[in-house]
Amino acid sequence: MTEDTQNDATVLLDPQREQSLRTVGLISYLLHTVVAVGAVLPGVQASVLLLLVAVAIDLIKRDDAAGSWQASHFSWRLRSVAWAGFFYLLTSPLWLLLVVPGWIAWALVSIWFLYRVVRGWLAMNAARSIV
Repeated sequence: MTEDTQNDATVLLDPQREQSLRTVGLISYLLHTVVAVGAVLPGVQASVLLLLVAVAIDLIKRDDAAGSWQASHFSWRLRSVAWAGFFYLLTSPLWLLLVVPGWIAWALVSIWFLYRVVRGWLAMNAARSIV
């Protein structure tokens, strides 16, 4: 093996395992999408339980994808949820000023979260890692 091959961060998985991880990723992205769309559209709030299920799936299956291009997607989804949660908490006091500033801030965070989910989903469908 050459040094270039050893430094390659992509591990080749058997087709069955890769398909299994891809299915898990699609389910997780689907759950994230339902929550993200629900957060953007007023009155269509999806349950936080769906997001917790998606996070649990990602945490449980993350090690199975270690070293493969799909590992980046597990990290991407977990980071997206963590940052969105942080930004929701950070902007929560704006709701005390009146409804409008809080709604605007949360709408912006929700749109950003939806963007991250869609960007990740598109990269996964193209079998590309995401950073």
